[in-house]
Amino acid sequence: MAQEFNDDNIAGFVQVRGAKEHNLNNIDVDIPRNKLVVFTGISGSGKSSLAFGTIYAEAQRRYLESVSPYARRFFNQMSVPDVEAIHGLPPAVALQQSRGGTTVRSTVGSVTTISNLLRMLYSRGGDYPANQSIIYAEGFSANTPEGACPKCHGIGRIYDVTEKSMVPNDSLTIRERAVEAWPSAWQGQNLREILMTLGFDVDKPWKDLPQKDRDWILFTDETPTVPVYSGLSAPEVKRALELNLPASYMGTFTGAKRYVLQTFANTNSQMMKRRVSQYMLNTECPVCHGKRLKRESLSVKFDGYDIIDLSNLPLSQLMDIFTSYAEGQFLNKEKDKFPEKAIVVQNIAIDLVARLKIMIDLGLGYLSLERSTPSISPGELQRLRLATQVHSNLFGVIYVLDEPSAGLHPADTEALFTVLQKLKDVGNSMFIVEHEVDIIRHCDWIVDVGPEAGTNGGEILYSGPLEGLQLVERSLTRHYITPKPIAKKKVRKAEQWLQVNNVTRNNIQNLDVSFPLGVLTSITGTSGSGKSSLVSQALVDLVSDYLGQEIEEAKEEQSELLQENIIHTSGVIADGMQHIKRLVRVDQKPIGRTPRSNLATYTGLFDRIRQLFAETPMAKSRKYDVGRFSFNVAKGRCTHCKGEGFVMVELLFLPSVYTPCPTCKGTRYNEKTLEVTYNNKNIAKVLDLTVDEAWNFFQHDKSLRQSLDVLKQVGLGYIRLGQPATELSGGEAQRIKLASELQRTQRGKTLYILDEPTTGLHPFDVEKLIGQLNLLVDAGNTVITIEHDMHVVASSDWVIDIGPGAGKDGGQIVAEGTPVEVAKNTKSKTAKYLAEYV
Repeated sequence: MAQEFNDDNIAGFVQVRGAKEHNLNNIDVDIPRNKLVVFTGISGSGKSSLAFGTIYAEAQRRYLESVSPYARRFFNQMSVPDVEAIHGLPPAVALQQSRGGTTVRSTVGSVTTISNLLRMLYSRGGDYPANQSIIYAEGFSANTPEGACPKCHGIGRIYDVTEKSMVPNDSLTIRERAVEAWPSAWQGQNLREILMTLGFDVDKPWKDLPQKDRDWILFTDETPTVPVYSGLSAPEVKRALELNLPASYMGTFTGAKRYVLQTFANTNSQMMKRRVSQYMLNTECPVCHGKRLKRESLSVKFDGYDIIDLSNLPLSQLMDIFTSYAEGQFLNKEKDKFPEKAIVVQNIAIDLVARLKIMIDLGLGYLSLERSTPSISPGELQRLRLATQVHSNLFGVIYVLDEPSAGLHPADTEALFTVLQKLKDVGNSMFIVEHEVDIIRHCDWIVDVGPEAGTNGGEILYSGPLEGLQLVERSLTRHYITPKPIAKKKVRKAEQWLQVNNVTRNNIQNLDVSFPLGVLTSITGTSGSGKSSLVSQALVDLVSDYLGQEIEEAKEEQSELLQENIIHTSGVIADGMQHIKRLVRVDQKPIGRTPRSNLATYTGLFDRIRQLFAETPMAKSRKYDVGRFSFNVAKGRCTHCKGEGFVMVELLFLPSVYTPCPTCKGTRYNEKTLEVTYNNKNIAKVLDLTVDEAWNFFQHDKSLRQSLDVLKQVGLGYIRLGQPATELSGGEAQRIKLASELQRTQRGKTLYILDEPTTGLHPFDVEKLIGQLNLLVDAGNTVITIEHDMHVVASSDWVIDIGPGAGKDGGQIVAEGTPVEVAKNTKSKTAKYLAEYV
């Protein structure tokens, strides 16, 4: 039962009563306003359900009640929280970790609105060529008709196809698939047979065909429909046409270029999009040279830069430029001739300097305004939004943040805390979901949720000042508040090394580096120092090229038209590849883009589960095979929602909502399929089990227990087997990928590369993760991880510290050696934080 609301207690507190969102167990909790409050607990304990799913969701609901139904359509509305009452709740702003826009049109400048200021600066305060009329601010945006380059439409790249790109081997005949850009299956055969009907020689080498024939086949926009005589030779087709024999069918021709461009633009299949994109050439626009703006806009300069060149400078360099203008040092000579221009420039510069300072304080000085948001991490994007909020000078609101320290080096975390403190000091409440002990140690109030994850969590173990947490025996968090040296283990020594020379990628320039093989290595350094450029990008590129192994992510990235210029790695592997047979990159990209993909399907668990259902007596008597128990197969799924489990309801002026399918009640399956049970549960109820629950449920199936045990060990025991991939965080997706690898039969000589695998993990779960990484190494593999968590770094065999700073001030090896050796290196910014753990 909810506690009775007490008017005497409302002053200064948000009072939550009867919260049951997700796994919250009908909790009551009082949380102080105008304080820095941290919500802690192991992954899946319910802390996000309390902070975001309950408190923020209710604040948003109350605000939207005051907004017109029409305007509500434009909000990404959360569901109404399952809570009896919340009292003393001010307006709230959520800053969650989420990806930015999907195209390069979304940039650091547009997210922070600094680009708007720059456009105004160039319009009113720029240096124009003689006799050029003023260009309004929108003329400096590539996203408007007034500013976009007319040749590339503001993209900066030209996409086209050529004869060489579509016919890579001109010694082949058309019958031998010389036109490689055409489809490879029946559709390609259809096009070749249409050409026979049209009288083209499909058995002559492509290079020997007349140029006019080649041009028509590749580039025509004509789409003639002609009779097709399937399976006949060229002479037989000619004779059939002469005799006007009945055709197999009527076929419509499509030129190769038309097919490629139409498929790329219209297909919903990522595989098809990737396939045709390999026949498209991506070149810099010859008019704007990749700058995306009209020539007139690019001719306007400020401090010697056009607006694109200025926007490509690091934020720290912009700060140096605009500080002088903000102080008025260069404006005295302008005041007499152009007083209005001088005032505009100084005022805009003052505003820019104030905004840039906050971003630099948050450790983002290495970014540029032109950097596209898809290329930055969720943690960086959240800090950009945080900087915008600090500058807005709001007060009296609750800021709800999701792990703002994610992706931050401990040195940068100190600057983050200063910014959080500043927001609190002007009269705001800071509600932060966080695992980083440096943030937890500085909080005014802690709400510890647990004791474990999923159904074993959802309780408030403690709510009060930090010092009181130590008295709560059920709390796992209390053991990690003070850093403790990790238990000493024998440091592995590498017998072989992977030597890479002259590596160049982003801010890594001509670097020579040796990675030890057969051990656990951590790559450290401040945010933006070049860790990901060196390992996740350059090392992955070089090793995959050497192995002839395609990286799936790289193919996906090239499948979108609005992409940044594709950056290539240069460098050579000098030695060590004879000891590596396979490369696995375990990143934080989604395990699927639709709700049909989930933990069970991705890990292969679902194959075994469906097999168990197909082996039940009822399934055998009805002749149900394993396909019957897949929600992707028509015979077993609900016919109304086609296995989605929900249907979309149009609400006219309100946003469309998804509701459980009224036919299957969200189970995804038809009634006959749900009648089959295994251990008294049908397939839908099994998919609704968490990993922990499934581990108990399948206690008599050895293979399933082993797979589920690995998922538990990487801290995923709270995830439901059928939880849609779209609901999983980047850290959860990465650990699912890691668990899938751990389930494989280990043959050794695999290089595993992980980028911040501890993101979203409580220190208790980090210990489990370290154990799993060590199992990979013990099986004869190499693990290289980019990491800020000092517990992982201290547990490594080797550490390579990149720096000393970020951006152009980084990209060098500052220190390398065992954790103990690096902790003693006075040049390393990581050393003093690592020293607490070794």
